[in-house]
Amino acid sequence: MDRMTAPDHAPPLVTDRLGRRMHDLRISVTDRCNFRCTYCMPREVFGPGFRFLPRGDLLTFEEITRLATLFAGEGVEKLRLTGGEPLLRTDLEALIAMLAPVPGIMDLTLTTNGSLLEKKAAALAAAGLKRITVSLDSLDDAVFARLNDVDFPVARVLAGIGAAAAAGLAPIKINMVVRRGVNEGSILPMARFFREQGHILRFIEYMDVGHSNGWKLDEVVPMREILATIDAEMPLDAVPPLYAGEVADRFRYRDDSGEVGIIASVTEPFCGACTRARLTAEGQLFTCLFGVRGHDLRALVRSDADDAAVRERIRAIWSVRADRYSELRSEATTPLPKVEMSHIGG
Repeated sequence: MDRMTAPDHAPPLVTDRLGRRMHDLRISVTDRCNFRCTYCMPREVFGPGFRFLPRGDLLTFEEITRLATLFAGEGVEKLRLTGGEPLLRTDLEALIAMLAPVPGIMDLTLTTNGSLLEKKAAALAAAGLKRITVSLDSLDDAVFARLNDVDFPVARVLAGIGAAAAAGLAPIKINMVVRRGVNEGSILPMARFFREQGHILRFIEYMDVGHSNGWKLDEVVPMREILATIDAEMPLDAVPPLYAGEVADRFRYRDDSGEVGIIASVTEPFCGACTRARLTAEGQLFTCLFGVRGHDLRALVRSDADDAAVRERIRAIWSVRADRYSELRSEATTPLPKVEMSHIGG
Protein backbone atom coordinates (compact mmCIF):
# COMPACT_ATOMS: atom_id res chain seq x y z
CA MET A 1 0.00 0.00 0.00
CA ASP A 2 1.24 3.46 -0.87
CA ARG A 3 2.39 5.40 2.22
CA MET A 4 -0.19 8.19 1.64
CA THR A 5 -3.14 5.98 0.68
CA ALA A 6 -5.87 5.26 3.21
CA PRO A 7 -7.22 1.71 3.46
CA ASP A 8 -10.32 0.87 1.39
CA HIS A 9 -12.34 -0.12 4.45
CA ALA A 10 -11.52 2.20 7.32
CA PRO A 11 -12.28 0.95 10.84
CA PRO A 12 -14.92 2.77 12.94
CA LEU A 13 -13.79 6.11 14.34
CA VAL A 14 -11.86 5.68 17.56
CA THR A 15 -13.18 7.05 20.86
CA ASP A 16 -11.43 7.39 24.19
CA ARG A 17 -12.39 5.82 27.53
CA LEU A 18 -14.99 8.53 28.09
CA GLY A 19 -16.53 8.10 24.67
CA ARG A 20 -14.92 11.23 23.20
CA ARG A 21 -13.93 11.16 19.52
CA MET A 22 -11.27 13.26 17.79
CA HIS A 23 -12.55 16.36 16.02
CA ASP A 24 -9.80 19.01 16.35
CA LEU A 25 -6.05 18.69 15.81
CA ARG A 26 -3.85 21.55 16.97
CA ILE A 27 -0.46 21.49 15.25
CA SER A 28 2.43 23.48 16.69
CA VAL A 29 4.82 24.37 13.87
CA THR A 30 7.49 26.02 16.05
CA ASP A 31 8.34 26.45 19.72
CA ARG A 32 9.78 29.94 19.08
CA CYS A 33 8.01 33.24 19.64
CA ASN A 34 8.95 36.90 19.31
CA PHE A 35 6.82 37.88 22.33
CA ARG A 36 7.57 37.08 25.97
CA CYS A 37 4.04 37.09 27.31
CA THR A 38 4.07 36.77 31.08
CA TYR A 39 1.38 34.07 31.11
CA CYS A 40 3.09 31.94 28.45
CA MET A 41 6.80 32.57 27.83
CA PRO A 42 8.07 34.79 30.67
CA ARG A 43 11.45 36.34 30.02
CA GLU A 44 12.92 34.96 33.25
CA VAL A 45 12.59 31.44 31.81
CA PHE A 46 12.72 32.02 28.05
CA GLY A 47 15.65 34.42 28.07
CA PRO A 48 18.65 34.69 25.70
CA GLY A 49 20.12 31.42 26.97
CA PHE A 50 17.02 29.32 26.43
CA ARG A 51 17.58 26.45 23.97
CA PHE A 52 14.80 26.10 21.43
CA LEU A 53 14.38 23.07 19.20
CA PRO A 54 16.96 22.73 16.42
CA ARG A 55 15.54 22.87 12.91
CA GLY A 56 16.15 19.18 12.26
CA ASP A 57 13.96 18.20 15.20
CA LEU A 58 10.90 19.93 13.77
CA LEU A 59 8.43 17.95 11.73
CA THR A 60 8.81 18.75 8.04
CA PHE A 61 5.82 20.05 6.09
CA GLU A 62 5.53 16.66 4.41
CA GLU A 63 5.47 14.88 7.76
CA ILE A 64 2.86 17.26 9.14
CA THR A 65 0.68 16.76 6.06
CA ARG A 66 0.98 13.00 6.27
CA LEU A 67 -0.04 13.00 9.92
CA ALA A 68 -2.89 15.45 9.32
CA THR A 69 -4.20 13.16 6.58
CA LEU A 70 -4.14 10.18 8.93
CA PHE A 71 -5.83 12.13 11.72
CA ALA A 72 -8.50 13.19 9.23
CA GLY A 73 -9.08 9.51 8.59
CA GLU A 74 -9.89 9.19 12.29
CA GLY A 75 -12.53 11.88 12.16
CA VAL A 76 -10.55 15.09 12.63
CA GLU A 77 -12.32 17.87 10.72
CA LYS A 78 -10.54 20.95 12.06
CA LEU A 79 -6.84 21.82 11.91
CA ARG A 80 -5.40 24.76 13.83
CA LEU A 81 -1.78 25.82 13.33
CA THR A 82 -0.14 27.20 16.46
CA GLY A 83 3.26 27.77 18.04
CA GLY A 84 5.10 29.48 19.61
CA GLU A 85 4.31 32.05 16.97
CA PRO A 86 3.48 30.06 13.82
CA LEU A 87 4.24 32.90 11.40
CA LEU A 88 7.91 32.62 12.42
CA ARG A 89 8.06 29.27 10.59
CA THR A 90 9.66 29.93 7.21
CA ASP A 91 7.38 29.47 4.19
CA LEU A 92 4.36 28.58 6.31
CA GLU A 93 2.18 29.37 3.30
CA ALA A 94 3.58 26.24 1.63
CA LEU A 95 2.36 24.08 4.51
CA ILE A 96 -1.07 25.68 4.37
CA ALA A 97 -1.27 24.93 0.65
CA MET A 98 -0.45 21.28 1.43
CA LEU A 99 -3.03 21.01 4.23
CA ALA A 100 -5.90 22.85 2.54
CA PRO A 101 -6.87 19.96 0.20
CA VAL A 102 -6.60 17.17 2.81
CA PRO A 103 -9.80 15.09 2.48
CA GLY A 104 -12.16 15.48 5.41
CA ILE A 105 -10.72 18.74 6.73
CA MET A 106 -13.54 21.27 6.87
CA ASP A 107 -11.78 24.06 8.78
CA LEU A 108 -8.15 25.17 8.48
CA THR A 109 -7.22 28.02 10.79
CA LEU A 110 -4.29 29.58 12.61
CA THR A 111 -3.64 31.38 15.90
CA THR A 112 -1.09 34.22 15.87
CA ASN A 113 0.04 37.14 17.99
CA GLY A 114 -0.50 39.31 14.92
CA SER A 115 3.00 40.78 14.81
CA LEU A 116 3.70 39.52 11.26
CA LEU A 117 0.14 39.36 10.05
CA GLU A 118 -0.03 42.63 8.15
CA LYS A 119 2.55 41.48 5.60
CA LYS A 120 1.50 37.81 5.52
CA ALA A 121 -2.32 37.86 5.57
CA ALA A 122 -2.83 37.96 1.80
CA ALA A 123 -0.39 35.10 1.15
CA LEU A 124 -1.97 32.99 3.90
CA ALA A 125 -5.42 33.42 2.40
CA ALA A 126 -4.15 32.70 -1.11
CA ALA A 127 -2.59 29.46 0.14
CA GLY A 128 -5.93 28.25 1.47
CA LEU A 129 -6.16 29.39 5.09
CA LYS A 130 -9.83 29.82 5.99
CA ARG A 131 -9.89 31.75 9.25
CA ILE A 132 -7.55 33.34 11.75
CA THR A 133 -7.44 33.98 15.48
CA VAL A 134 -5.35 36.83 16.86
CA SER A 135 -4.17 37.09 20.47
CA LEU A 136 -4.56 40.60 21.89
CA ASP A 137 -4.90 41.21 25.63
CA SER A 138 -5.61 44.95 25.75
CA LEU A 139 -6.08 48.03 23.59
CA ASP A 140 -3.99 50.03 26.05
CA ASP A 141 -0.36 50.13 24.94
CA ALA A 142 1.00 50.21 28.49
CA VAL A 143 -1.08 47.24 29.60
CA PHE A 144 -0.34 45.31 26.42
CA ALA A 145 3.39 45.98 26.75
CA ARG A 146 3.31 44.74 30.33
CA LEU A 147 1.85 41.48 29.07
CA ASN A 148 3.84 40.92 25.84
CA ASP A 149 7.06 42.21 27.49
CA VAL A 150 8.64 43.31 24.20
CA ASP A 151 6.96 46.72 23.92
CA PHE A 152 5.03 45.67 20.83
CA PRO A 153 2.40 48.32 20.00
CA VAL A 154 -1.32 47.61 19.80
CA ALA A 155 -1.56 49.54 16.52
CA ARG A 156 0.56 46.98 14.66
CA VAL A 157 -1.62 44.10 15.85
CA LEU A 158 -4.72 46.02 14.76
CA ALA A 159 -3.10 46.64 11.37
CA GLY A 160 -2.60 42.89 11.04
CA ILE A 161 -6.24 42.26 11.92
CA GLY A 162 -7.25 44.78 9.27
CA ALA A 163 -5.08 43.05 6.69
CA ALA A 164 -6.60 39.68 7.60
CA ALA A 165 -10.11 41.08 7.17
CA ALA A 166 -9.15 42.57 3.79
CA ALA A 167 -7.79 39.17 2.72
CA GLY A 168 -11.07 37.45 3.58
CA LEU A 169 -9.83 35.49 6.60
CA ALA A 170 -13.17 35.60 8.36
CA PRO A 171 -14.70 35.37 10.82
CA ILE A 172 -11.76 36.82 12.74
CA LYS A 173 -11.55 35.87 16.40
CA ILE A 174 -9.62 37.83 19.00
CA ASN A 175 -8.35 35.98 22.07
CA MET A 176 -7.88 37.95 25.30
CA VAL A 177 -6.34 36.21 28.31
CA VAL A 178 -7.70 37.95 31.41
CA ARG A 179 -5.44 38.15 34.45
CA ARG A 180 -6.62 39.89 37.61
CA GLY A 181 -4.53 42.85 38.61
CA VAL A 182 -3.17 43.21 35.09
CA ASN A 183 -5.83 43.67 32.41
CA GLU A 184 -9.34 43.09 33.75
CA GLY A 185 -9.90 46.82 33.21
CA SER A 186 -9.60 46.14 29.47
CA ILE A 187 -12.63 43.84 29.31
CA LEU A 188 -15.17 46.54 28.44
CA PRO A 189 -12.95 48.59 26.08
CA MET A 190 -12.10 45.40 24.15
CA ALA A 191 -15.77 44.36 24.01
CA ARG A 192 -16.87 47.77 22.78
CA PHE A 193 -14.15 48.02 20.14
CA PHE A 194 -14.48 44.58 18.56
CA ARG A 195 -18.26 44.72 18.66
CA GLU A 196 -17.98 47.86 16.54
CA GLN A 197 -15.40 46.18 14.27
CA GLY A 198 -17.61 43.13 13.75
CA HIS A 199 -15.04 40.61 15.02
CA ILE A 200 -15.60 37.90 17.64
CA LEU A 201 -13.88 38.57 20.95
CA ARG A 202 -13.13 35.59 23.17
CA PHE A 203 -12.06 35.94 26.78
CA ILE A 204 -9.83 33.20 28.23
CA GLU A 205 -9.54 32.53 31.92
CA TYR A 206 -5.91 32.62 33.02
CA MET A 207 -4.84 28.96 33.12
CA ASP A 208 -2.23 26.89 34.94
CA VAL A 209 -0.50 25.58 31.82
CA GLY A 210 3.12 24.61 32.51
CA HIS A 211 5.07 25.93 35.49
CA SER A 212 6.76 29.10 34.27
CA ASN A 213 3.91 31.60 34.48
CA GLY A 214 3.51 31.71 38.27
CA TRP A 215 -0.19 30.83 38.08
CA LYS A 216 -2.36 31.58 41.10
CA LEU A 217 -6.06 30.86 41.38
CA ASP A 218 -6.81 34.31 42.81
CA GLU A 219 -5.53 35.88 39.56
CA VAL A 220 -8.28 34.15 37.58
CA VAL A 221 -11.16 36.41 36.54
CA PRO A 222 -14.05 33.92 36.31
CA MET A 223 -16.46 33.69 33.41
CA ARG A 224 -19.42 34.89 35.46
CA GLU A 225 -17.58 38.08 36.41
CA ILE A 226 -16.59 38.74 32.80
CA LEU A 227 -20.18 38.18 31.70
CA ALA A 228 -21.61 40.43 34.37
CA THR A 229 -19.19 43.22 33.43
CA ILE A 230 -20.23 43.17 29.78
CA ASP A 231 -23.92 42.42 30.31
CA ALA A 232 -24.37 45.46 32.57
CA GLU A 233 -23.63 47.73 29.60
CA MET A 234 -24.30 45.53 26.56
CA PRO A 235 -26.91 42.86 27.41
CA LEU A 236 -26.08 39.32 26.31
CA ASP A 237 -27.95 36.09 25.68
CA ALA A 238 -26.40 32.61 25.61
CA VAL A 239 -26.36 30.82 22.27
CA PRO A 240 -25.80 27.10 21.60
CA PRO A 241 -22.42 25.70 20.51
CA LEU A 242 -21.69 25.32 16.82
CA TYR A 243 -20.52 21.72 17.32
CA ALA A 244 -20.08 19.19 20.11
CA GLY A 245 -16.89 19.89 22.04
CA GLU A 246 -16.63 23.59 21.19
CA VAL A 247 -14.40 25.14 23.87
CA ALA A 248 -15.95 28.60 24.11
CA ASP A 249 -19.30 29.38 25.69
CA ARG A 250 -20.96 31.75 23.22
CA PHE A 251 -23.06 34.82 23.99
CA ARG A 252 -24.80 37.11 21.51
CA TYR A 253 -25.47 40.79 22.05
CA ARG A 254 -29.20 41.22 22.52
CA ASP A 255 -29.34 43.88 19.80
CA ASP A 256 -27.90 41.31 17.36
CA SER A 257 -24.68 43.31 16.88
CA GLY A 258 -22.32 40.35 17.26
CA GLU A 259 -21.09 37.90 19.85
CA VAL A 260 -18.43 37.16 22.43
CA GLY A 261 -17.07 33.87 23.71
CA ILE A 262 -15.57 32.81 27.00
CA ILE A 263 -13.17 29.89 27.48
CA ALA A 264 -13.62 28.99 31.14
CA SER A 265 -11.55 25.88 31.69
CA VAL A 266 -10.76 26.92 35.28
CA THR A 267 -14.16 27.81 36.75
CA GLU A 268 -16.45 25.86 34.40
CA PRO A 269 -14.35 23.07 32.84
CA PHE A 270 -15.51 21.31 29.70
CA CYS A 271 -13.34 18.19 29.79
CA GLY A 272 -16.30 15.88 29.35
CA ALA A 273 -16.76 17.06 25.76
CA CYS A 274 -13.10 17.59 24.82
CA THR A 275 -12.32 16.39 21.30
CA ARG A 276 -8.89 17.97 20.83
CA ALA A 277 -5.55 16.33 20.11
CA ARG A 278 -2.29 18.29 20.07
CA LEU A 279 0.82 17.70 17.99
CA THR A 280 3.99 19.48 19.08
CA ALA A 281 6.54 20.91 16.68
CA GLU A 282 8.80 17.87 17.11
CA GLY A 283 5.98 15.36 16.66
CA GLN A 284 4.84 14.54 20.18
CA LEU A 285 1.13 13.75 20.41
CA PHE A 286 -0.56 15.08 23.55
CA THR A 287 -4.13 14.19 24.45
CA CYS A 288 -4.60 17.05 26.92
CA LEU A 289 -3.47 20.68 27.22
CA PHE A 290 -2.29 19.78 30.72
CA GLY A 291 -0.58 16.58 29.62
CA VAL A 292 2.37 15.21 31.57
CA ARG A 293 3.97 13.42 28.63
CA GLY A 294 3.57 13.07 24.91
CA HIS A 295 3.75 10.15 22.51
CA ASP A 296 6.47 10.23 19.86
CA LEU A 297 5.01 10.10 16.34
CA ARG A 298 8.06 11.62 14.66
CA ALA A 299 10.15 8.49 15.14
CA LEU A 300 7.38 6.45 13.60
CA VAL A 301 6.90 8.65 10.52
CA ARG A 302 10.68 8.75 10.01
CA SER A 303 10.86 4.97 10.12
CA ASP A 304 9.70 2.52 7.49
CA ALA A 305 6.24 2.36 9.07
CA ASP A 306 3.41 2.58 6.55
CA ASP A 307 0.24 4.62 7.03
CA ALA A 308 -1.65 1.71 8.55
CA ALA A 309 0.95 1.36 11.31
CA VAL A 310 1.01 5.08 12.08
CA ARG A 311 -2.76 5.26 12.12
CA GLU A 312 -2.97 2.27 14.42
CA ARG A 313 -0.57 3.98 16.81
CA ILE A 314 -2.76 7.10 16.82
CA ARG A 315 -5.82 4.95 17.53
CA ALA A 316 -4.04 3.11 20.34
CA ILE A 317 -3.04 6.37 22.03
CA TRP A 318 -6.50 7.92 21.79
CA SER A 319 -8.39 4.78 22.82
CA VAL A 320 -6.84 4.78 26.29
CA ARG A 321 -7.23 8.55 26.82
CA ALA A 322 -8.98 9.44 30.07
CA ASP A 323 -7.77 13.06 30.53
CA ARG A 324 -10.00 15.47 32.43
CA TYR A 325 -7.51 17.63 34.26
CA SER A 326 -9.66 20.75 34.54
CA GLU A 327 -12.48 18.81 36.19
CA LEU A 328 -10.04 17.38 38.73
CA ARG A 329 -7.99 20.57 39.27
CA SER A 330 -7.16 21.13 42.94
CA GLU A 331 -4.32 22.16 45.21
CA ALA A 332 -2.97 18.64 44.73
CA THR A 333 -3.04 18.62 40.92
CA THR A 334 -1.69 22.06 40.02
CA PRO A 335 1.95 21.22 40.97
CA LEU A 336 1.96 18.06 38.80
CA PRO A 337 4.44 18.06 35.88
CA LYS A 338 2.98 19.77 32.81
CA VAL A 339 4.29 20.91 29.44
CA GLU A 340 4.67 24.64 28.82
CA MET A 341 1.97 26.38 26.76
CA SER A 342 4.50 27.54 24.16
CA HIS A 343 5.61 23.95 23.55
CA ILE A 344 2.25 22.19 23.38
CA GLY A 345 0.64 24.86 21.24
CA GLY A 346 -2.16 26.10 23.50
